[in-house]
Amino acid sequence: MITPDRPRLARLFSTQALLALLAGLCWLLAWLAPQPALSAGFQAAGAAFAVAVIGATLARAIQGRRRKKSLENMGLLVEHDIAACMLADLDGTVLHANRAAGKTYGAAPGGSLRAVLGAQTADATGLIHRVQSEATRDGIATESVVLPDRHMRVCAHQVGPDAFLWRFELFEERDPAGNAAMRYPTLTLGRGGTVLWMNEAARALAGGRVRSISDLIEDTPLRPGAVHHVDTQGPVSDFTVNIHQAGAGREEVILVPSTPPAVQGADGGFEALPVPLLKLTAKGVIELANRSAREMLSIGPEDEATLSDVMEGLGRSIPDWLSDAAAGKGLARSEFLRLTRSDREVFVQVTLTRIVEDGRTLLVAVLNDATELKSLEAQFVQSQKMQAIGQLAGGVAHDFNNLLTAISGHCDLLLLRHDQGDPEYGDLIQIHQNANRAAGLVGQLLAFSRKQTLRPERLDLRDTLSDLTHLLNRLVGEKVALELRQSAVLPPIRADKRQLEQVIMNLVVNARDAMADGGTIRIETAERDLDQPMDHGRAKVPAGNYVVVRVEDEGTGIALDKLEKVFEPFYTTKRTGEGTGLGLSTVYGIVKQTGGFIFVDSALGKGSVFTLMFPVCDDPVTVAPAPMPQTVPEPAARADGVVLLVEDEAPVRAFASRALAHRGFKVIEAGCAEDALELLQDEALRIDVFVTDVVMPGLDGPSWVRQARAQRPDVPVVFMSGYAEDVFKSQGARIESSAFLAKPFSLTDLTSIVNQQLVAGTSQTAAE
Repeated sequence: MITPDRPRLARLFSTQALLALLAGLCWLLAWLAPQPALSAGFQAAGAAFAVAVIGATLARAIQGRRRKKSLENMGLLVEHDIAACMLADLDGTVLHANRAAGKTYGAAPGGSLRAVLGAQTADATGLIHRVQSEATRDGIATESVVLPDRHMRVCAHQVGPDAFLWRFELFEERDPAGNAAMRYPTLTLGRGGTVLWMNEAARALAGGRVRSISDLIEDTPLRPGAVHHVDTQGPVSDFTVNIHQAGAGREEVILVPSTPPAVQGADGGFEALPVPLLKLTAKGVIELANRSAREMLSIGPEDEATLSDVMEGLGRSIPDWLSDAAAGKGLARSEFLRLTRSDREVFVQVTLTRIVEDGRTLLVAVLNDATELKSLEAQFVQSQKMQAIGQLAGGVAHDFNNLLTAISGHCDLLLLRHDQGDPEYGDLIQIHQNANRAAGLVGQLLAFSRKQTLRPERLDLRDTLSDLTHLLNRLVGEKVALELRQSAVLPPIRADKRQLEQVIMNLVVNARDAMADGGTIRIETAERDLDQPMDHGRAKVPAGNYVVVRVEDEGTGIALDKLEKVFEPFYTTKRTGEGTGLGLSTVYGIVKQTGGFIFVDSALGKGSVFTLMFPVCDDPVTVAPAPMPQTVPEPAARADGVVLLVEDEAPVRAFASRALAHRGFKVIEAGCAEDALELLQDEALRIDVFVTDVVMPGLDGPSWVRQARAQRPDVPVVFMSGYAEDVFKSQGARIESSAFLAKPFSLTDLTSIVNQQLVAGTSQTAAE
């Protein structure tokens, strides 16, 4: 019998209740409405909600009936299976059990899957969780469980969104006489670890009967699935522990060798073991490989190979490593190597054991797939590297911004004394333009390190790309065609329009450069709703609604070994002099700082596809009120205020002082915050505006301004910084009457913002 899905019914009733409530509310409003037209509108809305209630009920009922029929058909399909099969929901409640499951395990509808498996293994909860999680991800999952005299293979198939088909297969191991054989050492333990019973394999391992498990295994208490060291003189001393319930107060313990002794003979047991095993000579020649090892290494039973042929990447000679192992050196340490198979990248953890067979010293290699572990390790190392480079880029950008401020600022001062007819005017213009180009390069460094100043706004990506198409057509040239495919409707996103345009232009320029013989660049937009988190390579995109932009080219493509490096700074596939290696790293930084994701898929000779995913902006649309007419005075050409300039970089301080003085300000300079506070102790000293750097040795800008405001609360302040505005916001966001000026700045930028702060401060004082 198939039981109903209670969570689904609960959701059904909650949806019906909400729709019914809305229908009743509309009819109530229709009864209370003063105007007939309004009343008719509410009645129509109530009728629509009532129809929706009926439709939802019918749809859910049909869906539930179909699901129940599907599960019943699945139950009939496995009813006569010789293996035990059960249908269970997500909570492990049995919905259907076939004859074999009822006969072997006493399973019945309404029972618990944990109770069925709990009679076979002590780790039933963990086993169900592991298999069900993997089946949810891949659709099917399998795990083997070692029992005293057999193996049990537990398999789970996902059946619809909320049910699993479980299948339990038993495989008995028999001796040559055909009798069931308990091949692994097995003990029955009572309370306190007392040994109640041992099979022959366990007595042979221990050299006789033992009274307590602690007499045999050193590191007690036992942990299911853990490797324990057994006090034995045999060739194997490390065993994996499997624990099963054997009645009230009793446990059955099975010891599975971590390096099975069956490798000493080419018997069927060695061949069928689920652990990849190799038998090697001291020179690395593979004499024997079981089925699991051959599948992992992608070799045939008759292939002649050495370990160096199938593995690489140890860091030293593999034959030297094997020679040391044959001499008994380094056997306790595992090594990670990369397989040489060409279809996919696989890393293995190799553990060597030294054995003697017919007077020859051989090595047994136990292989463990470590691809996922190495992937996580590489992801961690990559994130550390990118973080370190980002911090370095931010620091370098700060110092360069100070230098560029001094260069471009003094150039501005020189331009004030020269007109276009002077011979030096052209040279000064060249200096000024190249300083601006350098400032753009520094901006790319800040973009990569995600430390640039963004001005996000609500954007319609369709309008942004449409406006950008004319410029992009000029960028790609005549041999390359640009094709824009826009979705009919796209939700808005929140991003910096200027930076987003820079991202698209960088990707289009890279695509153009990859197509020397011409081709087509396609830009596509779409909306994507993720119900579940999406894994793409090493990134995990949370569930939610996204706007997707794809930039596809028909170029030469990117090699697989270079694909993971394309977003690193200063890495480029172009020839020397054709690129700085900052284009894609800038794109990466802008997208990440915006809160989006970027992926690249490419193959040599087949082009590349860059996919951008931006979260949908759910903020409500706000209409700014019309500005009230104000009589704010325009900034004057000259001013007469007193400015306290605090800057630790002498060239920047010299330029800023001369620029402000040229506009008529009286400037008092200080090289650090402590000197500024000492100057302010003179109460007779009048200061109209503070102009200060944010990051300085000793007290930073916001800290000393807060102290100064205790005595001079009405003085406005201008903060300058070579870092992004985020640094100022994190330290000075609570300082009123403050403005931010990013370095490098021009003479006009500095004098204009200082004059605006002075005018604003004067207006506020007059109002008070």
